[in-house]
Amino acid sequence: MEFNVKKLASDAGVFFSRAMQFTEEKLGQAEKTELDAHFENLLARADCTKNWTEKILRQTEVLLQPNPSARVEEFLYEKLDRKVPSRVTNGELLAQYMTEAANDFGPGTPYGKTLIKVGETQRRLGAAEREFIRSASISFLTPLRNFLEGDWRTISKERRILQNRRLDLDACKARLKKAKAAEAKAAAVPDFQETRPRNYVLSASASALWSDEVEKAEHELRLTQTEFDRQAEVTRLLLEGISSTHVNHLRCLHEFVESQTNYYAQCYQFMLDLQKQLGSSKGEIFSGTFVGNAESASPAAAASPPVAAATLPAVPTIPVVPTIVGVPNTVAEGVLNPNEVKPPASGTRRARVLYDYEAADSTELALLADEMITVYSLPGMDPDWLIGERGNQKGKVPVTYLELLS
Repeated sequence: MEFNVKKLASDAGVFFSRAMQFTEEKLGQAEKTELDAHFENLLARADCTKNWTEKILRQTEVLLQPNPSARVEEFLYEKLDRKVPSRVTNGELLAQYMTEAANDFGPGTPYGKTLIKVGETQRRLGAAEREFIRSASISFLTPLRNFLEGDWRTISKERRILQNRRLDLDACKARLKKAKAAEAKAAAVPDFQETRPRNYVLSASASALWSDEVEKAEHELRLTQTEFDRQAEVTRLLLEGISSTHVNHLRCLHEFVESQTNYYAQCYQFMLDLQKQLGSSKGEIFSGTFVGNAESASPAAAASPPVAAATLPAVPTIPVVPTIVGVPNTVAEGVLNPNEVKPPASGTRRARVLYDYEAADSTELALLADEMITVYSLPGMDPDWLIGERGNQKGKVPVTYLELLS
């Protein structure tokens, strides 16, 4: 391999000169060219943008993927320029376990049916989470990474070049200052005796040499000043581009919030649907369970009141009611006509609605979250349902949607 000795020596000299200038500046032995206030503000704003972008990027990655091992794996795949393998979300994994458990317990059993319903909802939640992660990565994480790995690297590179140009400029200023001081000293009239005329010759020669050195230093200073001004302008334009970076990141932030809003709205709707399914089938499931237990239970256990009866001061349940005063036979048969129901003389309570509820048919009362209604129980009713009244409106309401007040 051939080496350019002159270039190598020149580079070494430049490096040594910059190192000397930097050290003298730190020790307070050399002057430093200061940048204008506007340029310093641009530098501070750029550093602030870079630091906060890194923090936001890291924390967003933690939000989307809490598992640090998975994040490291994805990082390695990206660096190796390979496709990241598809990863099962926690919701999808839970759905798989619930489905397999339901198959073992029996998909026709009450527990198996519920496991299947909950598992399906968890699968939908996992799919929604996967779509949210994909959308957030494209619309938010990728632009932040592009800024740090692209624009910021370019800015950092030009800032380092500007720093070197400034050190060269200050070193040239220092050399020119020393050369002028030496020239002035050599040009002064020497105080020598006439018996030593040789000193006059040496003094004149030294003055000429320092004059040439001053001219050379001034020429180098002009060149270095031109390079410094050009590099400062390039760096300033890049730093002013931080404003457009903020605009781009603002747009990406809006897209991230929109994706997150859609994700949580989907999750809320999925859980609301699941709650309605479980609320409509809860009475049937537990009714079947209690009947099965009653066949094998002792008479004393069968005579004990159900736990749900403690929620309201209900009228004692009568298994067979041919005719109930004030209550049509249709109530005892399980068919409710709200217009024919009359509240009992005692036993009504106030209740606050916890969630919105959409009536399935004309016998049910639609509910809105946080509203107050009057509720009571009737003989022969499913313990998971109550009669609710709101003004002139009346109908069945599920207990799980209510907070009973004293």
